[in-house]
Amino acid sequence: MMRKATFFTTASLALMVAGCGSDTQVQQYGENPELPGKQRGLFPTMTIAAPAAWGDNRPIVPKGFKVEPIATDLKIPRQALVLPNGDILVAEGKGGGDAPVTRPKDLIAGFIKKKGTSPVKGGDRLTLLRDADGDGRYEFRVVFAEHLNAPYGLALAGDRLFVANQDALVRFDYRMGQIRASGPPITVTRLPAEINHHWTKALAASHDGRFLYVGIGSNSNIGERGMAVEEERAMVWQVDAETGASRRFATGLRNPTALAMQPGIGQLWAVVNERDELGPNLVPDYLTAVRAGAFYGWPYAYWGNNPDKRVRPFKPEMVKKAIRPDYALGSHTAPLGLAFSNAAMGARFGSGVFVGMHGSWNRERPVGYKVVFVPFRDGRPAGAPVDFVTGFQKDGATFGRPVGVAVDPRGALIVADDLSNTVWRITPTSNRPPGQAAAEQGGE
Repeated sequence: MMRKATFFTTASLALMVAGCGSDTQVQQYGENPELPGKQRGLFPTMTIAAPAAWGDNRPIVPKGFKVEPIATDLKIPRQALVLPNGDILVAEGKGGGDAPVTRPKDLIAGFIKKKGTSPVKGGDRLTLLRDADGDGRYEFRVVFAEHLNAPYGLALAGDRLFVANQDALVRFDYRMGQIRASGPPITVTRLPAEINHHWTKALAASHDGRFLYVGIGSNSNIGERGMAVEEERAMVWQVDAETGASRRFATGLRNPTALAMQPGIGQLWAVVNERDELGPNLVPDYLTAVRAGAFYGWPYAYWGNNPDKRVRPFKPEMVKKAIRPDYALGSHTAPLGLAFSNAAMGARFGSGVFVGMHGSWNRERPVGYKVVFVPFRDGRPAGAPVDFVTGFQKDGATFGRPVGVAVDPRGALIVADDLSNTVWRITPTSNRPPGQAAAEQGGE
């Protein structure tokens, strides 16, 4: 039996290679990315670098910054939230896993992708980190809430902490300095959870706290499970924080994995993971402002009005309705984190967004596996992305995979790494005087 299994895997890998298309790099960032012709084979190319311990290695950051691990041995850290007193909440969990396998290629892809992930069981919890004396070391760590269901998105609105589980939006009461939830979570509204092919539920709150915005991914790559299972998916919901009433805010977003509200303007932005199996350079994942009532194309079109006729039934009228996203991030980079910067990050990185790229699985040469900075000018992306945190891969080994990113208003980037189960903190080397943060901390 072992010999047959080995033969099956080897033969499957050979078929994948036979179905490969060209993996030539193309320019795929910004408003007008290159869109090469579609390349379809029996199987997509799959390359997952072997996970390895960090050892003496560390992520690489720009000159003038330093990086330190502030929490290790977590249970699949996905997203982080910096609270007003400087505490950091980390959502730990791993969802999905119940989607039925409908195609042989899905079975093979799932087997290979799993080898590039952490074997640790998801924590289904929120962990709180505290740096009480302001020295940059988060010496206090406690479980804030547990027995959740694959928590992912986090948002604080006034005295209420909202958490997007894979099946429901819930909330906790919160007071400054609190280290543990005062009671069980209260359900605000249920979220689509059947099959849960894309299980992550991104979350952001409006500036006034009246509305929550929830990103809900599709149940397939391109509708191969039938469109009935896509009901209320591949979109962003707007949820009334008081009543839980929801409505479709924007649709046609295949997998909106992170949401952020633009400071001062109140414009909602998202990063979106686009479709696969059209070649190594299609379709670009993207960053976009999320406009109320807009349709972004999935599954009928990509990057505006480019049709994708793999979906049945195909609807050409929907292609015409699709609007173009704002900024391409490259095909298969898998952006999962999004956070607006501020002046405390310095002149070069003070105006724009940080994007955590989890990294590709379906390219011969991996892409992503880093955190980039997209500069903004006049409230919009302007210019090429800048590598900000790299070094997650080296010599065929993968030390970490960045997911959520968060910016501390006092000048730090927080990065959740769900492969090494670490939270990293990147700060300018010209830090404020030690102890300043301690005076700002709440306590209990």
